[in-house]
Amino acid sequence: MKFTKKISQHKERFEKLPDKFLLKGGRIVDPAQGVDKETDLLIVDGTIEKIGSVDTANFDGEVQDIKGKLITPGWMDMHVHLREPGREDEETLETGSLSAANGGFTAVCCMPNTRPAIDSQEMIRYVSDRGEKFPVDIRPIAAVTKEREGKELSEMLELWEAGAVAFSDDGRVVASPEIMRRALEYSKMVGLPVIGYAADPVLVNGGQMNEGYVSTCLGLKGIPSVAEDMMVARDIMLAEYTGGHYHVAHITTARSVDLVRQAKSRGVRVTAEATPHHFTLTDEDVRSFDTNTKIAPPLRTEADRQAIIEGLADGTIDVITSDHSPHAWEEKAAEYIYAPFGIIGLETMMGLSFNQLYHKKILTLEQLIEKFAVNPFRVLGLTPPSVKTGELANLTLFDPTEEWTLKEKNILSRSKNTPFIGETFTGKPFAVINHKQRFISRL
Repeated sequence: MKFTKKISQHKERFEKLPDKFLLKGGRIVDPAQGVDKETDLLIVDGTIEKIGSVDTANFDGEVQDIKGKLITPGWMDMHVHLREPGREDEETLETGSLSAANGGFTAVCCMPNTRPAIDSQEMIRYVSDRGEKFPVDIRPIAAVTKEREGKELSEMLELWEAGAVAFSDDGRVVASPEIMRRALEYSKMVGLPVIGYAADPVLVNGGQMNEGYVSTCLGLKGIPSVAEDMMVARDIMLAEYTGGHYHVAHITTARSVDLVRQAKSRGVRVTAEATPHHFTLTDEDVRSFDTNTKIAPPLRTEADRQAIIEGLADGTIDVITSDHSPHAWEEKAAEYIYAPFGIIGLETMMGLSFNQLYHKKILTLEQLIEKFAVNPFRVLGLTPPSVKTGELANLTLFDPTEEWTLKEKNILSRSKNTPFIGETFTGKPFAVINHKQRFISRL
């Protein structure tokens, strides 16, 4: 089957990989191994059998010529919201997997703000078991506190035993420094990070966008940048005190980036992530009153955007994530002050990252792939997939030069809430391979 073949039904899009499958003439880029070369890659029964020239004269399997295109280890998005259980009208584990694969990902980590929250072994197993049939690994992140209420720690060690890969109350702040301290101490026992949502609730106080000149012009209540800075500073100090691993979710302010940079220089166990929308857009984009610019944390100033880009370039920010946040159309169709925060991002993450970072020569290809396919696993204490003989094929295939335009009909997420419909990108995933299955992108 050609990678360009159009498949109309979603259920047909996950297909069994041929017993013998040859990727001919692709460029293999695996930063963890220091590999960057153009060659053939032979997959037999889902396992990488050979990396090197293969004679196709008498080859009895499927051959795909991908000269000029790239093969990398499968990408992970370690910050997504898949809504199941509780809001299956917005997204499900299945549609989230489709969206992830369409964006070039073979693994995602789902946040625990479901209904009920992912705060029990049963919920961890539910997510893990449901995700087994897809070529996208779905790894659950467990709640720090019961029901994400910030009052009592969850059974963190039991959640780790059940398969949690990190802890977070994302969407809500762990307001109590004592509870955050204990969470870092417990997580240290099992080597998992605590992912902090950095937004002091007292300072946020019902804000709708970044506090500043634009919010004043628009008459919208602002969220000051210090709301993030204070929480990042507090949790860095707690990580330094406990020796635990603190990971800053979707960092947005210049001051927070500098706090992480300074903490790393002192040897504090802190890592950070940034989203494409925060290094692409600013609060000036809110002037449209498009509710797809209403995001938490909010779009900040141009100076903040540049600080994020600098943090990505110098390694202060380890990972790029989408913070994929699906919402029903009627909710986003409300007035700006009433609309929920968040946009989808799995299917635009590569395009925005390539547009803003690679093609502008801010990150090399190897550095960008590290933030997609290596660092997310390392932050979580997991072994990254690799393009190596004898390994199960876990691959992302993409063309860094192909131009494409995001169309709503090609979005496979159940929700369509993104400000980037109609945007043109250079860099396109065209397939993923994992679990002896493949998925062919329709972007």
